[in-house]
Amino acid sequence: MNDILDTLKKRGFVKQSTDEKALEKVLSEKGQVFYVGFDPTADSLHVGSLVPIMAIAQLQRHGHFPIAIIGGGTTMIGDPSGKTELRRMMTLEEISANGEKILTQLKRYAVLDGKQGLFLNNADWLLNLNYIDFLRDIGRHFKVNEMIRSEAYKLRLERQEGLSFIEFNYQILQAYDFLVLFQKYNCTIQMGGDDQWGNILAGNDLVRKVTGHSVHALTFPLLTTATGGKMGKTESGTIWLDGEKTSPYEFYQYWINTDDRDVVSFLKFFTFLPLEEVNELGKLEGADLRKAKEVLAFEVTFLAHGEEEANKAKDASRAAFGETSEGMASMPTASIAREKFVKGITLADLFVETGLVSTKSEAHRLAEQGGAYVQGQKVISGKTLITEEMFRKNELLLSAGKKKRIRVLASWEGAEP
Repeated sequence: MNDILDTLKKRGFVKQSTDEKALEKVLSEKGQVFYVGFDPTADSLHVGSLVPIMAIAQLQRHGHFPIAIIGGGTTMIGDPSGKTELRRMMTLEEISANGEKILTQLKRYAVLDGKQGLFLNNADWLLNLNYIDFLRDIGRHFKVNEMIRSEAYKLRLERQEGLSFIEFNYQILQAYDFLVLFQKYNCTIQMGGDDQWGNILAGNDLVRKVTGHSVHALTFPLLTTATGGKMGKTESGTIWLDGEKTSPYEFYQYWINTDDRDVVSFLKFFTFLPLEEVNELGKLEGADLRKAKEVLAFEVTFLAHGEEEANKAKDASRAAFGETSEGMASMPTASIAREKFVKGITLADLFVETGLVSTKSEAHRLAEQGGAYVQGQKVISGKTLITEEMFRKNELLLSAGKKKRIRVLASWEGAEP
């Protein structure tokens, strides 16, 4: 028996679903078609998108057929779910370009070759709809009094900005996606974040009303970290899946810096490691827990960026924590004119220039609190001069606390380091 629903539940993917027994029965037979939608509002997905991506990969590995939908049509409307104001209107060209980049990222996790999985753009069936015909054929199945009770709409209606009519159409269009996919591809399952529950149920209802068939829904929890932060958000910004926007090293470091309380759940969500192995890693405590974090960071970086980049990031991370030069070439690097070190530059000035901190006063506080390191040695004053003699093989390692590190290279003005 195909136990994918049980696997998803044990790994934490299931927040809500329609009739669980019916869904379990459907998934017990391989080859079931399911879909997940992604709105291409940026040219890259981010760490927060990994829950639906990994769910796609899990189901495909259990023999089911994924359809990844890029909302080229719905993005032109804008999903009001979780938003306090109208999204920026995007052009069709922007949306299309973003979609192509997102496809490249999705292919690292799932096979979307038309034979084992599909990648579709809902602009293909939404942009050329006849408005009057659509209202008569589809709009008549929706009741406004039921729609406005949806959390996505209710929150906006309570705010002064209100809800625009264009956004009010979003739920109808997403529901229509499900109908199109059911009729054309026999897609019977829609999955998404729990904030999409109302929209997904609207699709279920539309399919039933138009075709008389029952379809299924499943939502994932909206993850936050143990500290209450949003997944994929750090002080330095969003953690993107695009290696140009977030380097593989920075990506790896995000996972290495996982809160101890999140390690086991993240291993379940974001890796394919057997649950038995995850549970064993979860037994590690204290300093040994870093081994589990290394496994997590390597596995997630391997999936996002490949084995070579994952190994380079691991070596660089170990170099940074071990304060050795081996592997440092993969770390974030700043090139500073050598003459500044000949004369001597204060730690505060250097930390600001390399971007480790934003202001000199922040650098001074960091040093006074014991969080500033040069070549692994604590520096307790922001006025300390950093000189050329401190370099090793033309490299200087700076650390701001336990998580932020940067390699400094001394260069002659106008020359490559």
